[in-house]
Amino acid sequence: MTLERFEAEAARFTGALAPHAGGATLVALSGELGAGKTAFTKAAAKALGVEDSVTSPTFVLEKIYALPAGAPFKRFAHIDAYRLTSGAELAPLGFGELMRDPDTLIFLEWPEKVADALPPPAARVSIEAQNDGARTITYG
Repeated sequence: MTLERFEAEAARFTGALAPHAGGATLVALSGELGAGKTAFTKAAAKALGVEDSVTSPTFVLEKIYALPAGAPFKRFAHIDAYRLTSGAELAPLGFGELMRDPDTLIFLEWPEKVADALPPPAARVSIEAQNDGARTITYG
């Protein structure tokens, strides 16, 4: 899949997500380093109207963006759990509070690192880089 098609697919996927009354909408993003998890997240944020520069929160762990009026959610949270070793490390980020908020859409990279603290996600996205630079996206 080309970068252009990759970004279009991220926008299509995000457009299909809707809030639910039970709490935040959690999307779990898996894939090796460099697979494109952050690129997918950037495209999703852009599709939702985020105008800020969306960068990987690997070192700050979490970034939260306000979404414009008319977006299906009010907040877009991007969490990168790569440097975490257990779900308990999500607590200082206010993860529990975020998960209770139906107006929040959360894209979480490296969910396997914090699986012990995660509820079932609304969607699972697995991204695999191919030798030719293309990406394969699998939903589950």
